[in-house]
Amino acid sequence: MDFAKYIRNVPDFPIKGIQFKDITTLLKEKEVFSQAIDYMYAPYRSVDIDKIVGIESRGFIFGTAMSYKLNNGFVPVRKPGKLPADTLSESYQLEYGKDTLEIHTDGIEKGDKVLVVDDLLATGGTAAATCKLVENLGGDIIGVSFLIELTELEGRKLISQYDVQALIKY
Repeated sequence: MDFAKYIRNVPDFPIKGIQFKDITTLLKEKEVFSQAIDYMYAPYRSVDIDKIVGIESRGFIFGTAMSYKLNNGFVPVRKPGKLPADTLSESYQLEYGKDTLEIHTDGIEKGDKVLVVDDLLATGGTAAATCKLVENLGGDIIGVSFLIELTELEGRKLISQYDVQALIKY
């Protein structure tokens, strides 16, 4: 299936010069969304994974669905101030600025095998920061999975030490 045809391009969002990949056009198509989850899940169906870490906010969509299919726990990584208990934080560079992510300090246990999931790989900063959070809590990154990869931004280089999967590549 050509999943890319279900992604809408929105120019100059959230700032001028960014070509935003809108996944809502894929999500609203039940068969396409279901197949996308199946394809993202497939490389990991026989891998021992304890938890999926989903990156705010669209990583929650794919991460929770994959967590359900893999029958494991789900841990959210969020922007500062959104998680109610003790957190660990990590700052990183975005394609268009700087930001910080947080994870609950009790979300990952030492030795947990973790799959990181998000909707989009651009510069790799968000994924790299998330992997660092997981590793700082004692988790082992099994892989990093994305719906979309923007290859020209070379984000894969920043997380090249991990198994990186992307369903759609631009």
